[in-house]
Amino acid sequence: MATDLIELKNLGKTSVQWLNAVGIRTLEQLHETGSVAAYCKVRDRGFKVSKVLLYAMEGALIGKHWNDLDEEYKQRLLKKVDQFPAS
Repeated sequence: MATDLIELKNLGKTSVQWLNAVGIRTLEQLHETGSVAAYCKVRDRGFKVSKVLLYAMEGALIGKHWNDLDEEYKQRLLKKVDQFPAS
């Protein structure tokens, strides 16, 4: 079942356009890719992203507002981004 990304918590028009630009068009594709890899793809495509995009995508995947993720959770995500292989 394909789900339109714009319907997900935390994701707005711009973030959905960025995801579409890197080939992620459904919730299922976002799940398969994961928030860290999706964030790195968007960033590496040259879009000016902030860490809030990472938190927003992770929140969308787990059904939470990005601001409700605790600080330790956010730090683990950022560490994964730092360890993600360069494209």
